Amino acid sequence: MPNIKSAKKRVLVNQTKAMQNKAARSALKTQLKKFEAAVSEGNRSEADQVYKLTVKAVDQAAARGLIHKNNAAHKKSAMTVKLNKIAQ
Repeated sequence: MPNIKSAKKRVLVNQTKAMQNKAARSALKTQLKKFEAAVSEGNRSEADQVYKLTVKAVDQAAARGLIHKNNAAHKKSAMTVKLNKIAQ
């Protein structure tokens, strides 16, 4: 345990930020799973709605630094391909 007051504060802040990042990553994974479920059902209209929300979640995660911007682009590209494979 640190002895210096500022170091003690850093430990507490880092714990808080780690929990926030973990929750945000979990929410992103949940949103990605919702998209996968919508695509597997084959319902185009529902998949379109979930797609928009999922793309937004991926962009926000990239902006916060949870995932790399290239990883975000890769995920969005893969989702678009899956969405376009669903019959209109």
